Amino acid sequence: MFEDNVENEQNSDNNNVIHIDGMYQNWFLDYASYVILERAVPSIFDGLKPVQRRILHSMKELDDGRFNKVANIIGSTMQYHPHGDAAIGDAIVNLGQKELLIETQGNWGDIRTGDSAAAPRYIEARLSKFALEVVFNPKTTEWQLSYDGRKKEPVNLPVKFPLLLSQGVEGIAVGLATKIMPHNVKELIKASIDVLKGKKVHLLPDFPTGGLADCSNYNSGLKGGKIRNRAKIESPDNKTLLIKEIPYTCTTSSLIDSIIKANDQGKIKIKKVIDNTAKDVEIEIQLASGQSPDVTIAALYAFTDCEVSISPNACVIIGDKPVFIGVEDILKSDTDFTVKLLETELKIRESELQEKILFSSLEKIFIENRIYRDIEECETWEAVIETIDKGLEPFKPSFYREITEDDIIRLTEIKIKRISKFDTFKADELLRTLLEELKEVRHHLIHIIEYAIDYFQNLLKKYGKDHERLTELTTFDTIQASKVAANNAKLYVNKKEGFVGYNLKKEEGVEEVMDCSDIDDIIVFRNTGEYQVTKIGDKKFVGKNIIHVEVYVKGDERKVFNAIYLDGATGITRVKRFQVPSFTRDKEYNVTKGSPKSKVTYFSSNPNGEAEVVGVSLSPNCSAKVKSFEYDFADLEIKGRGSQGNILTKYPVRRVTLKREGVSTLPAIDLWYDEAVGLLNKDENGKYLGKFKDEDRIIIFYEDGEYELTNFEITNRYDAKKVVLIEKFLPYKAISAVHYDTNNRQYYIKRFHIETSTMNKKFKFINESNASRLLVVTTQMSPLVELTYTNGRKREKYQVNLKEFVEVKGWKALGNKIPHDRVTDAKILSQDDPVDTTDIKVKKEDNSDDDANDGHDSLRLF
Repeated sequence: MFEDNVENEQNSDNNNVIHIDGMYQNWFLDYASYVILERAVPSIFDGLKPVQRRILHSMKELDDGRFNKVANIIGSTMQYHPHGDAAIGDAIVNLGQKELLIETQGNWGDIRTGDSAAAPRYIEARLSKFALEVVFNPKTTEWQLSYDGRKKEPVNLPVKFPLLLSQGVEGIAVGLATKIMPHNVKELIKASIDVLKGKKVHLLPDFPTGGLADCSNYNSGLKGGKIRNRAKIESPDNKTLLIKEIPYTCTTSSLIDSIIKANDQGKIKIKKVIDNTAKDVEIEIQLASGQSPDVTIAALYAFTDCEVSISPNACVIIGDKPVFIGVEDILKSDTDFTVKLLETELKIRESELQEKILFSSLEKIFIENRIYRDIEECETWEAVIETIDKGLEPFKPSFYREITEDDIIRLTEIKIKRISKFDTFKADELLRTLLEELKEVRHHLIHIIEYAIDYFQNLLKKYGKDHERLTELTTFDTIQASKVAANNAKLYVNKKEGFVGYNLKKEEGVEEVMDCSDIDDIIVFRNTGEYQVTKIGDKKFVGKNIIHVEVYVKGDERKVFNAIYLDGATGITRVKRFQVPSFTRDKEYNVTKGSPKSKVTYFSSNPNGEAEVVGVSLSPNCSAKVKSFEYDFADLEIKGRGSQGNILTKYPVRRVTLKREGVSTLPAIDLWYDEAVGLLNKDENGKYLGKFKDEDRIIIFYEDGEYELTNFEITNRYDAKKVVLIEKFLPYKAISAVHYDTNNRQYYIKRFHIETSTMNKKFKFINESNASRLLVVTTQMSPLVELTYTNGRKREKYQVNLKEFVEVKGWKALGNKIPHDRVTDAKILSQDDPVDTTDIKVKKEDNSDDDANDGHDSLRLF
């Protein structure tokens, strides 16, 4: 019996055991759910996190049209939000800095500089007109008890606008994160209208800090997408850069820190960085001597926070669950939600109007039919109600619902003064107005989509002008860091011992090769014919008996190596020209056929495919009749790195010496200008500029009346928004321009030749005043231009051949005055002319590769 009792007690204890692993699992899930639903992730319906919703609700309760201290708003919000004043204060500042729902007063900080807002007791806020119009309506709000059960708060605010997408949101929960980009208010309203019209929409972000954005891989804001956001950088001169707008998520301080760090690491070379930010962002960068502004801009994007990559991750709460959904689907959901809210408001208004019409009709019947007199003799309340009900009996079929006792009681509450002053005409007018409004409401309900479109169009009209796009959408080129890194080191080599690097001690046998950066690749050739491409280091062993080393540029189609080598297997000396456009890092390649005892006897590296002439001396003991001769590499075709080359001689070679430097044997390269990004390319993107040889140049004309000559390096960067004409520079072509001179307040036409030769310097060919402006510039031989001018109240057009209008004069000449002083527009009507040699000042000597098909205004000369 005792053993049975012990066994029963043990079984009882086992039934009451709570395993700790299960307990923690439940608690963790509860905590995770709370953080996701109540703190980190917004609702898709109003786009707000709970703290934001409670702040706005509290501000609405406090709203009297005047500003309230933020400290008071925080105190009011704490009635609904169980998380302390600091969290609420930060959330209010975040809402206020978005400048949409809250009007602010005082120091609210600056998202561009990272400055914090003043203490809550010093700053004030109130709801904006936009918020009051689109966010609140107690009649359509679903309510719930606050956390302590004392008050009611909204489950969701009835927001009639895609607020979530306009403000953006970022939050980290337990095992879940959301990052929705801000979008432009004006564009969202237009997109909602398009959704209602059944059109397809495509949304792209708009950041409050402005800048440039490449959203080609946005992926509707879903995970896996990427946005590249760049600062807007200007180059007022060759020694200064100005950062006018910064990337989203950056501040001016963090951006400057990243620039200083890149300079300290030698990635860029600058003198000074000055933060001139006040009302507008302006970071001034003073360049070191000899640094190219274009290359430095590219380096800033490559090595600093002037370019940041943002990974969106759109996640929202739908039906108490986190859901990953694209921004277009969020917009559609919010637009549908707006339509439902508008429909609900109309139904509520319909019901209110029906009740008003009902009671106005009852009141009219009660007074006009003198029913109020029939109750004078009633002795009980029940008799009064019954008498009035009987008097209304003939009219009941015309009402939309049954008449209740409450309706009759309201009639008994009408004051005698109102009855005595009752005006039938006014009562009829009121009923007519109510009926017309009811008819209008019912029309809107039937045509709810058209009504919603009108609602959004009204929002666009009222608020669209205040929300123009800040971020410029474009596409970026991929900048190779190795191409834009500043040369922050020197490349040294110890050819005999086989060491290369930028940290070799200057001792016997160590030679300085060239400038380099610490992220470069180098290519090393040894006298046995082996060569490899490897990463540069401070001191690196790459094999003894080095004959050549240099910084390697991947994909360089102009670099050509010339070599003469002895084939160890046959004793034949061969000659070859080859390129190394691609490689596998640290893999051994061979100039020779790889036979033992093979040896390179002559080697040269040629950046532009030059072909020199060498002198070859044979061994005096060989049987060759001619023991000394010259060889021109230009006679040899350039082939791949694996080719064995041509036979130079079968006799032993004693010595090879350089006789004459060569010239390039490579054909001219085709170049295009990508107007979207302001870059040159060889990928056929944008406007075709023509074929370019070493001596060729590019000319650029800017909207402010300046021109500039540059080389045709692929790394060149041009301000695409300011460029009005870019093409290959042909000195014989006259420049024709229509411009306004502010000093004389007249329009002029001028023609001139480019007389300057300084590279990378802008020259102004119209009046220096900012009020002067350039209307047209062209290099066509005989351009026909249409001028639009005002004559009184009429607008008239006038065509002029610029070549016939004015002769070619100096580039600083004013030109000939246009007979019309109110020119409003000018456009070129003509296409490229046939060859006209009357204006040719410089004639090319070599026409073998002229530019008849350059695709711009260049011409072939015969």
